[in-house]
Amino acid sequence: MHVVATAGHVDHGKSSLVRALTGMEPDRWEEERRRGLTLDLGFVWTELPGGGTVAFVDVPGHEKLVGNMLAGVGPVPAVLLVVAADQGWQPQSEEHLAVLDALRVRHGVLAVTRSDLADPAPVRRDALARIAETSLGKVEAVAVSSVTGEGLDGLRAALSRLTAALPAPDRAADVRLWVDRAFTVRGRGTVVTGTLAAGTVRAGDRLVPSSSGTPGGAALRVRGLQSLQQDREEVGAVARVALNVHGAAAGALRRGDALLTPGRWLTTAVLDVRLHGDPAADLPRHLVLHAGSAAVPATVRPLGSDTARLTLERPLPLRTGDTALLRDPGRHRIPAGLTVLDVRPPRLERRGAGRARARDLEAVTGAPDGAAELRRRGLVRRAELLAMGVLAPAEPVAGDWLADPGHWARLRRRLAEAVEEHAARRPMDPGLPVEAARRALGLPERSLVQALVDTAPDAGGADGGGPRVRQRDGRLYGRSARPQLPPPVRRAVDAVRAELRRAPFRAPEARRLAELGLTPGVVAAAVAAGALLRVGDGIVLLPGADTEAAALLARLEQPFTTSEARRALDTTRRVVIPLLEHLDARGLTVRLDGTLRRCDPAASADAR
Repeated sequence: MHVVATAGHVDHGKSSLVRALTGMEPDRWEEERRRGLTLDLGFVWTELPGGGTVAFVDVPGHEKLVGNMLAGVGPVPAVLLVVAADQGWQPQSEEHLAVLDALRVRHGVLAVTRSDLADPAPVRRDALARIAETSLGKVEAVAVSSVTGEGLDGLRAALSRLTAALPAPDRAADVRLWVDRAFTVRGRGTVVTGTLAAGTVRAGDRLVPSSSGTPGGAALRVRGLQSLQQDREEVGAVARVALNVHGAAAGALRRGDALLTPGRWLTTAVLDVRLHGDPAADLPRHLVLHAGSAAVPATVRPLGSDTARLTLERPLPLRTGDTALLRDPGRHRIPAGLTVLDVRPPRLERRGAGRARARDLEAVTGAPDGAAELRRRGLVRRAELLAMGVLAPAEPVAGDWLADPGHWARLRRRLAEAVEEHAARRPMDPGLPVEAARRALGLPERSLVQALVDTAPDAGGADGGGPRVRQRDGRLYGRSARPQLPPPVRRAVDAVRAELRRAPFRAPEARRLAELGLTPGVVAAAVAAGALLRVGDGIVLLPGADTEAAALLARLEQPFTTSEARRALDTTRRVVIPLLEHLDARGLTVRLDGTLRRCDPAASADAR
């Protein structure tokens, strides 16, 4: 199937033409048929010569109904532009052409209607010249009469050639079905219709309404599916579809909402765009953004001559490269079409931020470019990049996080610098906590710090990554893997070491440590530096004293008691109990019961 929208001035015979082509009535409402005036969207279809179906979205032509017209033409890839031979080019002909140009529609056919009432040649030449200056370029033109039937076969042939030239849709794409009608059917519930421009919808699918504001939230189930009034199990783009949807939010669906593949879309109320039309500085501050079937008030902030930031009254599911337009409903004109450049733009908080952002956007075309997008953002989740409409250019560095190689190398250097700066500031506690490193680098997750450590090169690496960073016990170390004791601390520790050399198992009491200024934190630094050995809370000995103690205890008759161990080591109960527990933990001794232990000769030999 192919879908074509009509366009043209009111009363130029659009509905009469599609009625003659299809034999179906596009005007759905009694008032439309009574007045002979299309008020809302109509949908009819027919088979083309040589096979294939074309469905028409018939739009109203009155100037007061351009909003309805935009809802129909927005998601449609091709147009049947209608101009009457007896009236020629008219104001709504011009506005509808401006709409098509703003939306960058590139495929169309011109039908000069009422050719039985006037010579179509002058109107044909004028219309083709106007159309040629827009995104449509050169189009085929056919003179027709809905009354006599003249030219209808030629128009059908032209439509066949038009649809054959349309690019193939991506039926594997994520679904974004813009709703152009939503109504209730007794016994079935909510039904919505729209033009499926990409992707495939199946009965039983779950789709998320964009109006929920959370595209990953509660989904609606597709209970039934029709295309051209035929029940289907599956419909692929491009196609007119009607979905019977069920769920808590189904009754709230309206024109301008979209049904989305769950978890694959972002909604945004702030976006940066490139304008095609009036200069950004000349735009009114308040306009209406038309995207798909949606019409949303927007505040315009010019950035550069052809770039602007839009703030929408409500979020829309948009992606990089989407086309839309801005309309001034008060003046009945289209001041600009636009291409979406960024749906997650940075905040503009500092003076001059707008000009800087304009410079950043100069090279951005709107064509999805994963590598360029990653360069601009530095770090981004793969799922978020895909939801922007951009393919991931590389594998994640951690979890779902993608990193630009240059930015990642700079983060590695900054991490090494942060580790070294921390060690310089706190030589007795040189290990930088991982959480502190995350905050210093402004990273969103600790897993990224671990990934930086895992991928950091050795000193002198090709990317200049700086000294190697290593992780131990939740802390990061660079050149100083052990605490560096300042001279006063070193003198105090040396005093303790001298006392312990005279009595290896007579650990200094807390009062003596306090006299020397060896607070628990300083003692911990001395232990980490390898100057002392902690065997229990407040109990420090010389490094290697535990293995020496095991060797002395191995000479006792086995098994031995705590008192026997205390006498053999010439120490106190305050020291021997935590020391024996330390030896147990190392496997140098084995506790047999509440009073007895024995040495493990093999373990003691290995320790020595």
